[in-house]
Amino acid sequence: MNVAAGKPDRVLLVIVSVIALLVIVALSVVFTRGEPEVLDEATPPGVVQRYSTAVIDGDTATANSYLTQVARSSCSGYRESGPLPARVVLISTTERENTALVNVSVVTSSPGGPFGPSEYDAEGRFSLVKVDGKWLIDQAPYQLMSCPGTSLKP
Repeated sequence: MNVAAGKPDRVLLVIVSVIALLVIVALSVVFTRGEPEVLDEATPPGVVQRYSTAVIDGDTATANSYLTQVARSSCSGYRESGPLPARVVLISTTERENTALVNVSVVTSSPGGPFGPSEYDAEGRFSLVKVDGKWLIDQAPYQLMSCPGTSLKP
């Protein structure tokens, strides 16, 4: 009788061990995922990545260094109110000799609401031009506008 009673204990032990192993693997994947790949700054997606990071981090000076003179002068200090984007996801890039379009998904999170925090995304488009061999942003989505002399962080 002891032999029959021992089998369910071993099966249960194996099941618990497999579940524990799956939890450990899942946690290691989540915590070792790391930062996104840093793209080459000499490419339109690389410029958009650095600009977007600077805007989200509230680093106006760095963000503005990626703008053309036209983009800087046409800003007029306007910034859409509301939360800054939480992340920007690259969708596609169309590059020509001296111009480029970079399509992105701008994901914004907002706290509160009847079911807790909410998240929404909208597609945006960056227009870039090559100035003296360097890609600069000529137009940015309104959610990621950076204006000289304004603070991006609320």
